[in-house]
Amino acid sequence: MTSMRTASTFTFTSASTIALVVAAGLLGGCAAGPAYQRPTTPEPAAFKEAEGWVPAAPADALERGPWWQLFDDQVLNVLAAGVEVSNQNVAVAVANYAQARALVQQQRAALFPGVSLGLGGERGGVRGEGADTAYRLNLGGSWEPDVWGRLRAGVTGAQANAEATAADLASARLSAQGELAANYFAVRALDAQRALLARTIAGYERELQITQNRFNVGLAARTDVLQAETQLANARNDALGLNRQRAQFEHAIAVLVGRAPADFTLAPLPEWRVHVPSIPVGVPATLLQRRPDIAAAERDVAAANADIGIARSAYFPNIGLSGSLGTGGSRVSDLFSVSNAVWSFGLSAAQSVFNAGATRAGVAGAEARHQAAVARYRQTVLNAFADVENQLTAVRVLEQQQELRRVASEAADKVEQQIMNRYRAGQVGYSEVVQAQATALNARRSLVQVQADRQTAAVALIQALGGGWRVSALD
Repeated sequence: MTSMRTASTFTFTSASTIALVVAAGLLGGCAAGPAYQRPTTPEPAAFKEAEGWVPAAPADALERGPWWQLFDDQVLNVLAAGVEVSNQNVAVAVANYAQARALVQQQRAALFPGVSLGLGGERGGVRGEGADTAYRLNLGGSWEPDVWGRLRAGVTGAQANAEATAADLASARLSAQGELAANYFAVRALDAQRALLARTIAGYERELQITQNRFNVGLAARTDVLQAETQLANARNDALGLNRQRAQFEHAIAVLVGRAPADFTLAPLPEWRVHVPSIPVGVPATLLQRRPDIAAAERDVAAANADIGIARSAYFPNIGLSGSLGTGGSRVSDLFSVSNAVWSFGLSAAQSVFNAGATRAGVAGAEARHQAAVARYRQTVLNAFADVENQLTAVRVLEQQQELRRVASEAADKVEQQIMNRYRAGQVGYSEVVQAQATALNARRSLVQVQADRQTAAVALIQALGGGWRVSALD
């Protein structure tokens, strides 16, 4: 009895196969995804807080070199340059960017045919009847024509992700450099306050000695001596607190430049020279080109748009081409015989007939992700506008406060001297001296602090403007 097997097959002649290949090539220009357009965002003509802002620096000052050089501090220049090569967070961002670029190359490779070469041999037979040897050599290839644009959408999405990662790298650098500059200026301000306290403590020590002498001869009460001792002890305690704060900022700087705190020391400067540069602000529209976080958010929108095309391509069949050329024989020399060559060429098409709405759900999910990316992009732009407005306000107000702090400090110094003269003349009690000295010291320290705050605000404004980075860096 003979068993029979039947199978349904599709047979393509050479002419029909070639026609299908040509048709696939013509359809390769089709794209299932929507054309990308950058989402619209509010773009005011000018910053509200920049009214009357006339920077002395040229508008391209941040483009001609590292932005921290605007502060004219050689020590800061050396430290900030070290962030580029030694900061580990920046190193992570660099590695992420390299990975994203590799993924782009991987996606592009899918656009080209794949070729494989196989070589094998085997020996077998029936026990007692000898053995046979067979060798095989095969060269095969396969290619999936990008008929519906799915592969190109994958490349576009990977490229957008790589560009977003490049912008993230710029953000990591800007953040680390800005944090370094802020910590550096905090150290310099603390050094200035420590020097101020050192002079104040020396003065308190002299005043304590004078008060002790006056008490010894009966010209001052014991309470005057105790008040002088209390004031001196409090000043010394404040100095210790400043030492602790300075050590913490110094340790933070060491980490930012990729060094262990034990191996890093930032020596005090002989004199603290406060330099606050004028920052070129420009117009709000430039933020879309200058801020790396905005660029990253916009590239995320482009990647999400490409994902829609990938999802929509599932509505169409997958078309594949394959071919092979091989030889075989019982001897190695047979592998190179033309008479033993066997070839094949095939075309395949597969289409999902029913998947319970999975394709439609995938498209809907991709579109929802795109809408979320658009919302995040617009929110990033709004936050950037607010950030610049806040820093402009801070820069303007701190400049005004510095002048008021200077006037207050000079007046407090005069009051302190007058009260001390009156005390030595026996006209006032020592409690008034203590109060005047405390007021003068607080006024001096407040002046130092507002000077440091102006430098920190300038750094924050540069960061809000995107530093020296531009979207053209993505190229």
